[in-house]
Amino acid sequence: MPDGPPPIYPLSLRMQDRRAVVVGGGAVAVRRVAGLMAAGADVLVVAPELSASLEDQASRGFIQARRRGYLPTDLDGAWLVLACTDQPDVNAAVAADAERQRIWCVRADDAVASAAWVPAVGRTAAVTVAVNADRDPRRAAVLRDRCVAAVEATASRPDSRGGGQGVVSIIGGGPGDPGLITVAGLQRVRSADVVVTDRLAPQEVLADLPPHVRVIDAAKVPAGPAMRQDQINQILIDHARAGRAVARLKGGDPFVFGRGREEVEACLAAGVPVEVVPGVTSAVAVPASAGIPVTHRGLSQGFTVVSGHVSPTDPGSAVNWEALARSGTTLVLLMAVEHLAAISEALHAAGLAADTPAACVADGWTRRQRVVTAPLRELAAAAHGAGIASPAVIIIGEVAQFAAGSTGTAAIPQPATPGQASTP
Repeated sequence: MPDGPPPIYPLSLRMQDRRAVVVGGGAVAVRRVAGLMAAGADVLVVAPELSASLEDQASRGFIQARRRGYLPTDLDGAWLVLACTDQPDVNAAVAADAERQRIWCVRADDAVASAAWVPAVGRTAAVTVAVNADRDPRRAAVLRDRCVAAVEATASRPDSRGGGQGVVSIIGGGPGDPGLITVAGLQRVRSADVVVTDRLAPQEVLADLPPHVRVIDAAKVPAGPAMRQDQINQILIDHARAGRAVARLKGGDPFVFGRGREEVEACLAAGVPVEVVPGVTSAVAVPASAGIPVTHRGLSQGFTVVSGHVSPTDPGSAVNWEALARSGTTLVLLMAVEHLAAISEALHAAGLAADTPAACVADGWTRRQRVVTAPLRELAAAAHGAGIASPAVIIIGEVAQFAAGSTGTAAIPQPATPGQASTP
C-alpha cells in the first residue's frame, strides 16, 4: 500500500434547488454561502448570530436562517452540510450527525476529519476549474489561478468557424490601467478572434493575445486620425457574420460617452448577436487615482458627469451650465480641456464661487498621470501652463481639495498645493 492518505474521488455537484445547510454565521460561512448561492442551492444558515452580509441576504429572502444554536434536525432534507463555526465540538457534532444520515459534510476547521473538501474554484467562460492540493488551500489557490490563466490563454477559437454566426462584445476596458478591466471583459478579449480597439483602451491586454487574433485599431484621435463610426459598425458586423467572436474594446465604460449604444443598435439592425460588458468609468476612477472622491460626507451629496467637448458659448451646447453651477454637487467634466476656460467662466458667471477647489487629472491610471490643482478661476491657466492635454478629467467642487497628485489606491490623499502640477 502506498504511504499517505487515500486518494480522493473528485466530483462536481449540481446543487440547483437542493438544500445545503451551513452551520455558522461568520466569515467562513459568508464565503461558503456565496459559492452555494452561485450554484443555485437552497441555502439554510444556522447560527446564533449572523454576519451583516448574511443577515442582509436572509432579510431579502435569498437564504433561510435559523438564528439559534445547531440542532440535529437542521440536517433534515439536506444534500450537503458545511460546518463553519469556530467551535470544534459543534463542528464535530455536525459532522457526526451528517455521517449517520449519510450526508456529505465539509468541516472548515479540520480537513483531516472532513468527509469532503471544498476545492479552490475558478471560472472562465464555460470552464470551471476546481483544484484540491492535499488539504493545502493556499497551494490549491495558486494552482487554480495558474489553471484559469492557462484556460484563458488557450480559449481563443480558430479565426473562422465555418461561416456560423459570430457575436460582438462591446467591452468597457476601464480607465487605462490593465488591472482595472473587469474579469468578464478580459475573458471576452482573450477568447476573441477579432479585437477592435480604441486608443484609450488598455493596450497592455493586447500583448498576450495569440498570434491568430486580428487586432484592428479604430482610434479616434482628437483633431487627428479617426475611423468613422459607420466604418467601425460595419467592421463589427462583417466579422461577426463571418462567424468570428468580436471584442470591441473601449476605454472606460462603453455607455458613458463611448457611443456604445450606437454600436449595439447597428448590430441589432444587422441581426448580429451583441452583448455589453460594462467597464470602470473614468469619471469616477480617474479622480480616485488622484485621491479625489466624487462624493464625501459633509462636502458633496452627489456628482454630475457632463461632456465638455462643446463650448458653453456654442449654439450647439445642450448643457445647462447655469443649473450645474447651482446644483451643489461635484462636477466631473470629460473631454473638456479645450474649452476649460469658457466652462469656468460660464460656471462663475452663473454663481459658482471663483475660489471653488478644482483639479485636472491627465492620463489617469497610467505612468504619465499628472494632476493640476487650482481654484476654479485659475484652473484653465494652470492646466495650460502645465501642458495638460486630452485625455483628462476635470473635477470641480470641494472634494477637489483632496487631490494627492499620486497614482494608485495605496497612497493616502493629501491636499495639493493650488496651481501645482505633480506627477506620480
